[in-house]
Amino acid sequence: MAEQKRDYYEVLGVGRSASDAEIKKAYRKLAKENHPDLNPGDKAAETRFKEINEAYEILSDPEKKSRYDQYGHAGVDPNFGAGGGGYGGAGFDFGDLGDLFGSFFGGGFGGARRTNPNAPQRGDSIRMSIAITFEEAAFGCQKAVTAERMESCPTCHGNGCAEGSTPEVCPECHGTGSVQTRRQTPMGVFASTSPCSKCGGTGKIIHQPCGECHGSGMVRKRRTIEAAIPAGIDNGQTISIRGQGDAGRNGGPSGDLLITITVKPHAIFRREGTSVLCEAPITFAQAVMGAELEIPTIDGKVKYDLPEGTQSGTTFRLKGKGIPSLNGRGRGDQYVTVYIETPRNLNREQKEALKKFADTLGENNYEQRRNFFKKFKK
Repeated sequence: MAEQKRDYYEVLGVGRSASDAEIKKAYRKLAKENHPDLNPGDKAAETRFKEINEAYEILSDPEKKSRYDQYGHAGVDPNFGAGGGGYGGAGFDFGDLGDLFGSFFGGGFGGARRTNPNAPQRGDSIRMSIAITFEEAAFGCQKAVTAERMESCPTCHGNGCAEGSTPEVCPECHGTGSVQTRRQTPMGVFASTSPCSKCGGTGKIIHQPCGECHGSGMVRKRRTIEAAIPAGIDNGQTISIRGQGDAGRNGGPSGDLLITITVKPHAIFRREGTSVLCEAPITFAQAVMGAELEIPTIDGKVKYDLPEGTQSGTTFRLKGKGIPSLNGRGRGDQYVTVYIETPRNLNREQKEALKKFADTLGENNYEQRRNFFKKFKK
């Protein structure tokens, strides 16, 4: 009922002598505070939003405002025969809120914010992978890599037009690359933004395309680039070469070349962080009496004095013989695990000699064996 409605001036919080600018300012403030998209699920805010819009529709229209000032709600409510058209009537335009909510809805309610197609745009990055050896990963190397990338067309210099012609600013979107459409809803007229169909969102129309790039302004080229692989890089890590990706548009910077490293397995070494791991076989005699071993490292062979009585599975460390740190601060260590290789295919003489040797040994020569059976008895 009309008589149950609040006074429109009261709804907007302004006096009856308020100017058009004051009414609009009050409306914009209240509409933003109570907009349903900013108050999801709040029915009270939705009701206030409708009431605010109804009040502004009347008070922002000089003819409706005059009838409202003279006759109140009866002057603008069709139920009273005045023909003014309430909130549900046609004609309310949310265009005044386009700039207000642009940061939330991108240039109009329901639309997505679009980047200026003529602004500088950064080129895309290119991804590729290369395989290197264990030693190359440890000490770093230079690798020539070949990549295909998009470059600015040398014939048209990136504008996409044949020689002697220039692109036309799209008459449909006036160079913005997007158009706005409006639709009537129960809450008013909502605007949405979409790419311009006439120019494809580029903001310009090319009537005479360049013969080399066919109007795109870009051509694909194969380039060989020197990549510096840093010492200490590990399998699966990626390095970035700045500016070696696809060229940018409208004067924008080029993208990067991203190279993912695959380290080939080594026949002897394994890696854990900056540590190098390997296993080395030794003879029974070397384990019993000790020996000078020749151990392979990524730097070459080194000497190591194996102590007497070394047990199979013993691990010893070669300090500073591991992988250099990727940040350049020192190197890891190498860890060598020795295991005793049991001899095979002994002849009769060797077996007899080994038996005589075994007969000379007592339980005290086998500490681990003695402890094992001692635990078993318990």
